[in-house]
Amino acid sequence: MLCLVGLVVAWLAFGERGFVHLYHTEMERQDNIEKIRRLADENRTLREEIDRLRNDLKYVESVARRELNLIRENEIIYRFKEEKPCTEVAGKISPESQGAEKNNKSGKEVQRHGGIK
Repeated sequence: MLCLVGLVVAWLAFGERGFVHLYHTEMERQDNIEKIRRLADENRTLREEIDRLRNDLKYVESVARRELNLIRENEIIYRFKEEKPCTEVAGKISPESQGAEKNNKSGKEVQRHGGIK
């Protein structure tokens, strides 16, 4: 009798439609609900952007300026290169800072080959 009960419990737990399958199905359902929520949020955000692109000319201008690098008439854009940090190891000057030296009077960095002054 004990073996028969053990087989029934094992079949209920691990069978084709057992509790383990039910648990995995519930976890998959929860994942799908989360994906649906995220996609609904993304759809709402995209609908809002579409509405702004259709109705808000200032927003259209800002998107064009940002994504297409457009400028207004008589507007000047300055672009600066990012400077790499100087690193000195055991008294040696790094390749990044070989062209620069400190100006003793002002403490500003001066390029030897005609750059920043």
